[in-house]
Amino acid sequence: MAVERSPGHDAFINRWTEAEHGAALAGPSHAYLVALGAGSAPAGFAILSDLTDAHGNTCLKRVAMAEPGRGLGARFLRAVADHAFTGTAAHRLWLHVLASNARARHVYAALGFAEEGRLRGAHLGPGGERTDLLLLSFLRAEWEAGREAPVNGARGD
Repeated sequence: MAVERSPGHDAFINRWTEAEHGAALAGPSHAYLVALGAGSAPAGFAILSDLTDAHGNTCLKRVAMAEPGRGLGARFLRAVADHAFTGTAAHRLWLHVLASNARARHVYAALGFAEEGRLRGAHLGPGGERTDLLLLSFLRAEWEAGREAPVNGARGD
């Protein structure tokens, strides 16, 4: 939880309470993945949700890195996608990203996520401002086709 509460993250990440995280961890529909940095210190985390979806649509609910911009996020996101498609029954990995979050959009696009749509004014920011959300997804077949490809020089988290 400390990572999602880091300064500057509130503009991009909806924070959950300890109780919300506890409930997600307790159920079968969520998985938490942890990125390890130097000395095996936690460097970030991701939350997968909808793991029990009958249609194989798994949501990448959250990705948060302790030190964005160092390139670890792109490698971690690749590992998260690998886990989603090898460790679960996911057919489709999907997410919402703020239209204004250029860094994240670049990393998702480099990995192979495709834009499926725009949810106009769907996000209420910490200051009360409305922002569009983009719906992105990555299909198992696309992941399989690109598994050996580099992350297109993506630099960012």
